[in-house]
Amino acid sequence: MDGFVTKLATCTPQQANVLTESILNMLVTDMRPLSMVEDEGFKEMIKQFNPDYHNNYLPGRSHFTALMEKKYHATFEKVKETLRGVNSFLTLTADVWTSRATEAYLGVSCHFLSEDWKMKMFNLSTMPLEERHTGANILTWMEQVLAKFDILPTKIKAVVHDSGSNMVAAMRLLEEKHGWASIRCAGHTLQLVVNTALKETTISRALGAARQLVEHFKRSELASTKLKMKQEQMNVKQNALIQDVSTRWNSTFHMIERLLEQRWPLTATLSDPEVTPRGKHYFDLKPEQWELLEELKQGLAPFETATVYLSAQQYTTISGLPQVVKGLTRAVHQSQFETNSGKSFISSAEKGITQRWGSICTISGDKENPVLLAAALDPRYRKLKFLTPEDGIRLQGSIEVLAVKEAKTTGTQDAKGPMQRAHGSGRKSALETLLQSDTDSLSENEDGESEEDRKIQVVINEVRLYFGEASLPKNEDPLEWWSANEGRFPTMSKLAKSFLCIPATSTPSERIFSAAGNICSQKRASLSSGHVEMLTFLAMNKTLVQFGII
Repeated sequence: MDGFVTKLATCTPQQANVLTESILNMLVTDMRPLSMVEDEGFKEMIKQFNPDYHNNYLPGRSHFTALMEKKYHATFEKVKETLRGVNSFLTLTADVWTSRATEAYLGVSCHFLSEDWKMKMFNLSTMPLEERHTGANILTWMEQVLAKFDILPTKIKAVVHDSGSNMVAAMRLLEEKHGWASIRCAGHTLQLVVNTALKETTISRALGAARQLVEHFKRSELASTKLKMKQEQMNVKQNALIQDVSTRWNSTFHMIERLLEQRWPLTATLSDPEVTPRGKHYFDLKPEQWELLEELKQGLAPFETATVYLSAQQYTTISGLPQVVKGLTRAVHQSQFETNSGKSFISSAEKGITQRWGSICTISGDKENPVLLAAALDPRYRKLKFLTPEDGIRLQGSIEVLAVKEAKTTGTQDAKGPMQRAHGSGRKSALETLLQSDTDSLSENEDGESEEDRKIQVVINEVRLYFGEASLPKNEDPLEWWSANEGRFPTMSKLAKSFLCIPATSTPSERIFSAAGNICSQKRASLSSGHVEMLTFLAMNKTLVQFGII
């Protein structure tokens, strides 16, 4: 090692601070345990890189813990300051998770569109929960998270959450108390639809046999080695088999897809007497099971596409949900399968989509439908083809009402809409004062039209102009369109920022728990719940840490 590493002879205090900061950022970014700095291998590596730093400056775990706490507070203040400057509504995602140490946490993330129309997300909390997860308690905890960041409840547009009964009860209470829209995670809904459709007896048996086959090759070194040889002989990609996970339905799709890709190398390997003794040929699937897997791959493919699309964080997703649901319904309805089990899957999936998303296009006079409103404010879907013509007109009317309300709230005197007429200054000339009749108000013209009436008409014209233009191609970014057209549609752009920031899934909260799971590994099970929250907060908001913003 000495011949390959150039060691620094000395290390100044300033250089030591830089190295210590770099180590802390590595621990946070890679979600490593703070105790790592006391591991022999880590200290030996530092010694090779810089003996002077190792001997005189390398801090212990307690010092890094103090530095982590300091960085947490600095990052917390930066997030708080950023959210204070957001002028549009915010959306939350929320979920509950239990660590290996059987401690429960509430994960909350916050989503909004920046001034330049970029999708932004912050982790707000991985709050340790010490009481029962009742709806009333979750309501209180959600309010505590907002209070911690000085976020007023009136600034929240919606919460995306899973379908757990306690979370649903909490969202119902929050909707009643604060008017927040409650949106069930589209990813969880897809999971429920698919899992129910896969419960058919013959399908369940085929998937069980598939899992057993995968497990056999995972466990047997001889079988996996022979499989690689057969893959090479048959010129098939040397991809490893995939074991599905019960909590992720699309892992079942990936398992099926990989098995079908490797069918013939697998069959050839299992036929080899060196690999499979005569009495163990049951590992191979029956021909009718392979046929069923082919149909399941075809039937699950549209759901996989929908899951990937709806779980993205880089672009707006909630606005595409009505069209995705319509597309899934069409894909399922058009599927033509030969096996009875394949037909059963299609029937169950079609029924599940109708039951769970049947009201997605419902327009109510007394309650907003944020999914439909987001779709209407997405220029790709503004023709509202997923609605009947009558419902399309009603939804456009709802947008007009919201736009007028927005204009009255924020004022449109500085808006330069595309249809706005030119007006003089508010001060009347001597001639205008002389010609004013006794019944004229200061804001009326000769036809009795008030300034407020004129402003309302400007907003209505703006809405109608928006819906009258051609739809944006589906492969283009609606946020880029809004960035370029915000000046043409000043009032509608404010509505768009409030609704297009809503994610279709609670995946961001689940990613918090993935990070928390790494931090709460067995080696770190002794971490206090407060330190788990701090490390997760830093890991999930790492761009603020990594690039030196704080």
